[in-house]
Amino acid sequence: MNGTLNKVMLIGHLGDDVKMHYFDGGNCIGRFQLATNEVYINKTTNEKITSTEWHNLVVRNKAAEICEKYLSKGDKIYVEGRIKSRQWQAEDGTTKYTTEIQVTEFTFLTTKKETAHTRQNQDTESAKNTNFDAANEGLPINDLPF
Repeated sequence: MNGTLNKVMLIGHLGDDVKMHYFDGGNCIGRFQLATNEVYINKTTNEKITSTEWHNLVVRNKAAEICEKYLSKGDKIYVEGRIKSRQWQAEDGTTKYTTEIQVTEFTFLTTKKETAHTRQNQDTESAKNTNFDAANEGLPINDLPF
């Protein structure tokens, strides 16, 4: 080990849908912003203060396609990655700078698409299990078959 570490772990909410960019050769990147919040009490006014920090995240290739498919604005996600700064020349000739999180691992904590799909499946199962007599074949509910 060379004695340095560049690792970021964040849990937050998407500020917008994933924006995709495709390159020649089939590679792609997805970009989105992640909001993290810090809540504290101002000791002089006893007021609850929420401070939001915005992080620019970048995911690549298959991971980007997965994020685009399953994530949307407001979804909660856990990400791991590393901080990367870059610069480029703007059209007006000025040098622009940005700092991004290059995502290496992620876990969906909530997604609207999954939540809606889960609710739909639960509603369907509830409708299927409304006829308890046929499922129990006339046995009392507390009579276990083993």
